[in-house]
Amino acid sequence: MAYRQRLINAVLFFAKNVKYCDKIKLFKLLYLLDFEHFRQTGKCVTGYDYQAWKFGPVPVDLMEEWEQLEPDLAQVVCILPEQIVDYVRHTVKAKDGVEFDDSEFTPRQLRIMTELVDKYSDTLSAEMIDVTHAQNGAWDKVWQGGKGAHQPIPYALGIADDAPEKSILLEVAKEQAMHEASRAAEYSSTN
Repeated sequence: MAYRQRLINAVLFFAKNVKYCDKIKLFKLLYLLDFEHFRQTGKCVTGYDYQAWKFGPVPVDLMEEWEQLEPDLAQVVCILPEQIVDYVRHTVKAKDGVEFDDSEFTPRQLRIMTELVDKYSDTLSAEMIDVTHAQNGAWDKVWQGGKGAHQPIPYALGIADDAPEKSILLEVAKEQAMHEASRAAEYSSTN
């Protein structure tokens, strides 16, 4: 499916192009990619849903896969423990010889990914927490001091209430969700 291929290649892109790419930083980069693209188009990039956890937004499906990567993701990246003074960082590394495939991405998606790399390449995970915890940001609106722990973060929260295009973007998102549900139903009926 296109979402899975985009996810795999987004993970690979970030692993190849940013320093200190551990789980926290990767999750935050994927969140920023998805929410920025949604803010601009009404569509996410990876197909992931995010939940509000203490240290920020978490793509739960990837979190569940983290300890044992699915074969398609494990073919392109590995998670290597690196001793950093008093703790072990689990760094996401691209496997040798694996190349990023941009064919599943739109020019806008590639631009957003490049902008994220340019902005956060040298940023450590702890600093990324501050970025995704912005006051009145999508995570903050759900988290509410812990009351919203493990609750979904609706993509619509990433669009400013006063954005003139908000209603159009939400309509695009609704149509996209109906299309995805239809495709999923069709797929399950044929398998």
